[in-house]
Amino acid sequence: MYTETSHNPVPHTDVPQGTAPLPTLPPAAPHLAFSPVPPAPPVRPRDRRRVGPAVFVTCLVAAGLLGGGVASGAAALWPDAPAATTGTGQAAVSPVIVNNTESVNAVTAAAQKASPSVVTISVSSGSSGGTGSGIILDTEGHILTNTHVVTLDGAAADAAVEVRTNDGKVYTATIVGTDPLSDLAVIKIDADGLTPATLGDSGAVNVGDKAIAIGAPLGLSGTVTDGIVSAVNRTIETASSATSDGGSSSQGTSPFGSQQGLSASAQDSISINVIQTDAAINPGNSGGALVNAQGEIIGVNVAIASAGSSSSSSTQSGNIGVGFSIPVNQAKRVAEEIISTGKATHGQLGLSVQDKTSGPSSDFTAGAEVASVTSGSAADKAGLKAGDMVTGLAGRTVTDASELTAAAREQAAGATVKITFQRGGQERTADITLDAAS
Repeated sequence: MYTETSHNPVPHTDVPQGTAPLPTLPPAAPHLAFSPVPPAPPVRPRDRRRVGPAVFVTCLVAAGLLGGGVASGAAALWPDAPAATTGTGQAAVSPVIVNNTESVNAVTAAAQKASPSVVTISVSSGSSGGTGSGIILDTEGHILTNTHVVTLDGAAADAAVEVRTNDGKVYTATIVGTDPLSDLAVIKIDADGLTPATLGDSGAVNVGDKAIAIGAPLGLSGTVTDGIVSAVNRTIETASSATSDGGSSSQGTSPFGSQQGLSASAQDSISINVIQTDAAINPGNSGGALVNAQGEIIGVNVAIASAGSSSSSSTQSGNIGVGFSIPVNQAKRVAEEIISTGKATHGQLGLSVQDKTSGPSSDFTAGAEVASVTSGSAADKAGLKAGDMVTGLAGRTVTDASELTAAAREQAAGATVKITFQRGGQERTADITLDAAS
């Protein structure tokens, strides 16, 4: 059963009450370790077999976050990084070097265009620290990244943040605002000569398109990898990175549960729509750019799938060819609202739903079945009733409750969209004006 609540500070429309155990996977292949940075915590998986029995891992390199008191932050990840906000000191981090101008390709050109707009972010709080990536939005110094980067997976409400730009300069950053429901955040630096990213249209992305990931995997700034767009309109479920002042119960612990079930409250989870890619993404790529062949940003890298067995694994999770990025069209809306007001809004339906299976013994779901409707809510005003099966929202196909959650949260509060549902075997559509998620 998925239940929407309005009193939870970090609401999750249609929140899962439990999930079935997933099949046991073989051990993961050996992968690169980056001492002294211990493993990033895995994201709680969903029992959706078309996504596959994998653990989702946020792409943040964090030290001291899971215990053990290992110090990291700027000192460990950037050994020579100055503490001052000055733009002097550092040599270039890792610019795109072209040794043979007669042999460049589309990836070279895209990386040359986008790399100056991608930064490395260092976050520290007490003895804990980590590194992620970010995307420069404008010449005023606004930088887009993930909430789980600037909050150290929800463990720090007011962490110290530094930014290293593509030319090697280091600046102190302030947090403009975080949005745990989309796992997006905006920070700001005071710097001259910044190169804003060129944003593309994630709604025009096709499976098979070239996809280039730029960021700082394992703290290695200016890394470029490439692949293709493997899937679009994918929905994954992760844990919220809200800090304690945002109401999350995950502060100071691994908030992601285990592969075999939900060890934390389902109220702490979020559902997000993502672009899937096989471009190599590793811890540290979080908040970095997914770029098309024209050097335009099409996504914000947020998570990877891992074959690891649990959040307590002592092995660092790494790329297995399944990575996820938040579509830039969604990220742009959230970023604009954060810059304007310090926070972002999200739509809420005002109903409880459960997955509707396609058959008595089927592993597949065919929609989100309405269990109850809150009186006076958006769903109530649109005429939905218990027993209806929602199959689409705002142009997105809905095959289960989490996809309905993600589709609603993708919209701004107050947006009017089309909802498609079945009642008595007949398909119906209605306009629904979404409430505001708390």
